[in-house]
Amino acid sequence: MHFHDCFVRDAPPNNPSMRGFEVIDAAKAAVEASCPSTVSCADIIAFAARDSAYLAGGIDYPVPAGRRDGRVSLDSEALAEIPLPNLTAAGLRDSFAKKGLSVDEMVTLSGAHSIGRAHCTAFARRLYNFNATHPQDPSMDPAFAAYLKSRCSPATVDFTSKDPTTLPLDAGLLFSDQTLQASRLTARLVRLDAKLGSVWAAKFAAAMVRMGHIEVLTGSQGEIRKMCG
Repeated sequence: MHFHDCFVRDAPPNNPSMRGFEVIDAAKAAVEASCPSTVSCADIIAFAARDSAYLAGGIDYPVPAGRRDGRVSLDSEALAEIPLPNLTAAGLRDSFAKKGLSVDEMVTLSGAHSIGRAHCTAFARRLYNFNATHPQDPSMDPAFAAYLKSRCSPATVDFTSKDPTTLPLDAGLLFSDQTLQASRLTARLVRLDAKLGSVWAAKFAAAMVRMGHIEVLTGSQGEIRKMCG
């Protein structure tokens, strides 16, 4: 959610995988009751992302506050700004570079995909209609692909991935994740992050802070919303 909020101006709930808005709304209501019109939804999302990282993996970092909420929210901007799950490593590099983030930061932040949910529609093409010569993406581990097919028929259902070690085993769920392991541009970084977990965690914390500064509104810009939802 923090990623979407940073990459898209005043991001709307721009795809079905975005969940947890009720948690943000509850936090906002509690803050408003104690300190009205002071803490923005953007700050609450940033704090929630930090707390989630800590609860999921013990990653803690200071979150600069003072963000303001935007006044404009367009679905078209979400489609244009959020990296698609079928992007190559070069496409991902270009997408993150537009936001001032490096290739290393891109790979580091992508490590967050090792926990969470992806809808079958985001990767079904890799299972059933990859290209003219390979119905199934040949870069996928066959056993992992068979498991996904058991969960995702062509009609598609949800799949949850929770194993942070899957990517180096040719079991990246999204094509955009698997391509990081296969591309000469990023493969070395993926291997290092997978091997040196504590180093990755420190880099992740720093990258999250950097991401939180993307096109941030402060001072008299924007507003502080009464409600986030």
